[in-house]
Amino acid sequence: MILSMTGYGKAMVAYKDKKITAEVKSLNSKTLDLSVRIAPLYREKEMEIRQTIAATLERGKVDFCIWVEREAGAEATPINGALVSAYYSQLKTIAEQTGIPEPQDWFTTLLRMPDVMTKAEVEELTEEEWQAARQAVDEALANLVDFRKQEGAALQKKFEEKIENIGNLLASIEQYEGQRVEKIRTRIVDALQSIPEAEYDKNRLEQELIYYIEKLDINEEKQRLANHLKYFIETMNEGHGQGKKLGFIAQEMGREINTTGSKSNMAEMQNIVVMMKDELEQIKEQVLNVM
Repeated sequence: MILSMTGYGKAMVAYKDKKITAEVKSLNSKTLDLSVRIAPLYREKEMEIRQTIAATLERGKVDFCIWVEREAGAEATPINGALVSAYYSQLKTIAEQTGIPEPQDWFTTLLRMPDVMTKAEVEELTEEEWQAARQAVDEALANLVDFRKQEGAALQKKFEEKIENIGNLLASIEQYEGQRVEKIRTRIVDALQSIPEAEYDKNRLEQELIYYIEKLDINEEKQRLANHLKYFIETMNEGHGQGKKLGFIAQEMGREINTTGSKSNMAEMQNIVVMMKDELEQIKEQVLNVM
């Protein structure tokens, strides 16, 4: 079963008063093109996160993000009540001693005093919290892999249909091959006979016709194309990680189809070649998205 490089995964893990969320998206790319955005508390684990993503996803243009949300009220900065009381007493005493009027809005004045709003301590990442964050990362990646599997199954079904269509079109060429040889022979002979003064050796003409017709023979191209079609299906069934190989096989299929078209020398066969090219073009477009 092949895998698609397109995917999306998201996971949320609750830890104390926090909600840790990890989100990862991927698109097709020749290599792993990784972009990460990490909450400041978890930045010390960036290399570990990158290594986990690379080992799990292998290829693709990947955008990863992990962030933290606190419960309502958890972000409120504590007020130092004891310090507020001390400032109030000092200001009231100074006002009585100096005769300076007391402020009409005590709260506004007191909250502006130094260190009344308690400064938050520098937060350190504990092993327990990191395990919760790591769980969110792993679950998001697992969800993305499941998404890739579903997309891969849809791609494989589409490829199988296109390969079957090309095979059927290839088989339909056979009915025109015998007619093609006779038409070529008739066209050349008629052209010679239309020139009254032309003299030619019939034996030599037959030899030249045989040589010319052999150059237009497409049996080898048909056989190679059939082998490529079979190999494409076999490669898909080998598992994921075959995207580049499938792309190479599609290129070889295109060469055989093009050669068949250049040798066909018959409108009906050329029409079939055009239809095969259309089916193959759809394969080439989608194979870029295969792992």
